[in-house]
Amino acid sequence: MIEQTMKQFLDGRLAAPSFFEVPADAPDQFILIERTGGASRNHLSSGTFAFQSYAGSLYDAANLNEQVKEAVEAMIELDDIRSVSLNSDYNFTDTTTKKYRYQAVFDVGYY
Repeated sequence: MIEQTMKQFLDGRLAAPSFFEVPADAPDQFILIERTGGASRNHLSSGTFAFQSYAGSLYDAANLNEQVKEAVEAMIELDDIRSVSLNSDYNFTDTTTKKYRYQAVFDVGYY
């Protein structure tokens, strides 16, 4: 499962832990990984993945987002990944929970 590969890579590169859902006892800073779409063509898989960077301040969320973007782009060195492209990134503060977050969306091709 490519999501697990991504999580292991991020957990090995970043100080902030990553999760697939918001934990009940969430740390001050963490990354949420979410697959938002996917496709397969000629037996080659691709997907769109959102990486949400949560932190205690807008500045810290933006800074964590920059670290996440660098780490995700470095995933190209993995054997399972064939392409990585930043689709967009932006302030995505959760107005319901009042939690600061940024979101980086990547298109990833993988085997």
